[in-house]
Amino acid sequence: MASKLARIAVPAPALLAPTRLTSVLVLALALTSQPVWAHAKAAQQSEPEEPTALLDYQDTFNLEYATHPFFSPDGKHLYYQRRSADIMHDRTHTSLWQYNLDTKATLPVMAADESIASPVLSPDGSRLAYIAKGQLYVRYLASGDTAKLTNLTETPQNVVWSNDGQTLAFTLFTPAKAPSLFTDMPSKPEGAKWAETAKYIEQTTYRFDGAGYLPSGYDQVYLLPATGGTPRQLTQGNYLYEGPLSFSPDDQSLYITALLEENFDLKPLEKNIYRLAIDTGELTAVTESPGPENDPQLSPNGKWLAFLHTNDRKLAYQNDVLKLLNLETGKERTLTADLDRTIGDLQWQDDNNGLVISYLDHGQVKLAQVSTQGKFSPLVAQLGGTTLGRPYTSGNFALSSAGDIAYTASTPTQPADLALLRASNGLKGKGELVTQLNADALGHKTLAQVKKLSVTSSVDQRPIDAWIAYPPNYEPKQKYPLVLEIHGGPHAAYGPHFSMEIQLMAAKGYAVVWSNPRGSSSYGEDFGNLIHHNYPSADYDDLMDVVDAAVAQGSVDSDNLFITGGSGGGVLTAWSIGKTDRFKAAVVAKPVINWMSFALTADAYPFFTQYWMPGMPWDNADHLWQHSPLSLVGNVKTPTLLLTGEDDYRTPISESEQFYQALRLQGVDAAMVRIPGASHGIASRPSRLIQKIGNVIAWFDRYKSADEEEGKAVEGKAEESQPHQHENKQ
Repeated sequence: MASKLARIAVPAPALLAPTRLTSVLVLALALTSQPVWAHAKAAQQSEPEEPTALLDYQDTFNLEYATHPFFSPDGKHLYYQRRSADIMHDRTHTSLWQYNLDTKATLPVMAADESIASPVLSPDGSRLAYIAKGQLYVRYLASGDTAKLTNLTETPQNVVWSNDGQTLAFTLFTPAKAPSLFTDMPSKPEGAKWAETAKYIEQTTYRFDGAGYLPSGYDQVYLLPATGGTPRQLTQGNYLYEGPLSFSPDDQSLYITALLEENFDLKPLEKNIYRLAIDTGELTAVTESPGPENDPQLSPNGKWLAFLHTNDRKLAYQNDVLKLLNLETGKERTLTADLDRTIGDLQWQDDNNGLVISYLDHGQVKLAQVSTQGKFSPLVAQLGGTTLGRPYTSGNFALSSAGDIAYTASTPTQPADLALLRASNGLKGKGELVTQLNADALGHKTLAQVKKLSVTSSVDQRPIDAWIAYPPNYEPKQKYPLVLEIHGGPHAAYGPHFSMEIQLMAAKGYAVVWSNPRGSSSYGEDFGNLIHHNYPSADYDDLMDVVDAAVAQGSVDSDNLFITGGSGGGVLTAWSIGKTDRFKAAVVAKPVINWMSFALTADAYPFFTQYWMPGMPWDNADHLWQHSPLSLVGNVKTPTLLLTGEDDYRTPISESEQFYQALRLQGVDAAMVRIPGASHGIASRPSRLIQKIGNVIAWFDRYKSADEEEGKAVEGKAEESQPHQHENKQ
C-alpha cells in the first residue's frame, strides 16, 4: 500500500476544508534577479487600463500575503514567507524576508526566481536548510553561499535540524517494487509497437487527490550530514511513518508518529508516537492510547513531550486535546480537557513552563498560552488571511526565545500581513503590524465591507454565525441581488476573513452572505455532530434562515437570490435546489451527488465509510440514498451549473456528471464547466481562481432579472413581510 500520502499537501480526510490549521511550507527564493511578484504588476503597467476603483479579475495576480513566520534563535530577527502570484507562469511564488525587531528594517533573504520550500534555520541561526527543485540545500547566511546536499528521485519532507547542527533528518518517499500478477508476457520483437503494459493495483489507497495514481512505496525516515553526503535510511517496513520529527536533547533519537501495521490504510486515524534510535533504528512506543496521537513536540529541556490526542469514537467531528508526557516518570497529563475546540499548531515557550497554541473558535483562529499545569490563558490575537479564495479560517504563528509572538493577521478587506505581540507588553493589546503587503494593490480600490449578521435557527433556536458583504459604495435604500455562499467540509468554518471570491462577486454588483450552519467546526463537538450520519439535514434549514435574515436587512432583492458552494458546499447547494425553487440560479461546485457512488470512488474511502457513514454502503443503501442530492433531483427546476476539476479524486467528476445528466434528462437548464488538470483544490492556481469565480458570476448574470442586467439597483421594492417558509419537497 503506497504511503506517498504523507508527502501530499492535503488535510485530514474531509470533502474540502482543512480541519487542522497547519499547512505545507511553501516556496522561497535566491536573491539575484527581479522578484517574480513584480512580473504581474509590470505586466499590468505595460498595458494601461481604464482607471477603476473597483476590484476586477486581473487583480487576482496582484495579491500578496505573509505566512509561516519563524524567529532567529536569539529572537532578534523575524523571518517570514511572502506569497504572491507569478502571472507569467500561473503559479504562487514564495520569497523569504527578514524583519529586524530592533531597527524595524525589512530585507529580502531569498527573493529571486528560484523556487524553494520549507526553510528551516539551524539551531545557531547561521544556516538555512530548504528544498529547491526536489533537493535539499543549505544556505550559509553570513556569506550567501549555498550547498546542494542531495541528489534524490523524490522530495524530502519534514526537514529538521539536530540540536548540535551537524545533522538533518527528514521523511522521504521510498519506492518499492511494484506488484505484478502476470509474469509470462512474451517479449516483443525488436522495433515492434505493442500496447502499453497493464497496470496492476492491489493497494488499499491507490490514488489520492492532488497526486493522482500512487506509485508503490512508503515514506521512511532518513538522516543526512549537514555538509551533505548519502542519506541513511533509519526506518524499514511497509508501515506509516509521519512527521513532524523531533530530536532528543542528546541527538541520539528522534520522536516520530507511526502506525506499525501493514494494513494501516484501513485504520485512517490510528497512530502512535515512537522513539526512533538513530544508531540502531529500533522503535520504542512512547504513547499507546486508543485513537490517534500526533504532533510530538519536545520541551527545550527535553523533560516533556507535548502532543495532540483524539479519543476516537468514530464520530464525523472529533476535537483533539493537548497532552503532556513526563519522559522521566512516564506520567501523562491532559492540559485542555475543557477546551472543546480544534487545536492547530503548538509551540513550546523557551522557559519550559508552557506552550502557545492556536485553536478554532466561532469562525476565528485564536491563540492561547497553556501552562504545564493546564492553566489556559487566551490571547487577544486573531489569525487569518492565508486562504485567498473563500473566507476559511486560517493562519499561523511563531514564538521567539524572548517570548514575542508573530502571527498572520488580516481583515475582511486585506489578506494576511504579519503582526507582532511583544512580551515586554505582556502579550497584551493589538498586535503591531510588521508588513502592509497589499497597500499598493488594494489601497486605491473600494472593497466590500463585511458586517456580522444575527441569525437564529428556526429548527432549534440555536444562534448561527453569518456575515454579509454588500457591493462597494452600496446605497441602503437600493436592492441588490444576493448570493448565498456555502462552505465545504462539512466540518470547516468560514469567518470575517478576506476572500477574493466574495470581493469579486460584490464588485460585480452582488451582495454575498456566508455562514457556519450546524456541522461547522469551531463551535464544539456537539454542534459539529448535529449532522453526524445525518448530512445534509437541518443544516439546510439553517442556511435558509441565513437567507431570510439577509433579506430582512432591507437591501436585498428577494426576486434575485442565487446559491453556490464547493465540495460540502456543493452538496448543500444541490440539496437546497431539490428542496426549494427560491433561487434564480445555482452553481454546484465539486459536489457529492450520490453517497453510494462516492463511497466507492473517492480517494479516502476507508475514512469516509468508517466516519461519515453508519456502516458499509451496501448495508446502508437506503440511508445513503435518503441523504443524496440525487434523490431530490426530480424536484429541481433551478438553472444549475456544475463546476469540477477533471482530476478531482476527492469528489470525482462522475458525481457532477450524474447530476448534470439527470437535469438535462428533465429539461432543466444545466451546464457543466470542467477544469482540465485540476484536482479538488480547484482554485490552486491564480488563473483557475479567476476561471472559477468568473464562471460563477457569468452564470448568475445570465439569470438575473432584466432590471439588474441593465445594472440598475431596484429601489423601494416591496419585500416579503414574513420569512420564507422553507419548502420541503420530497
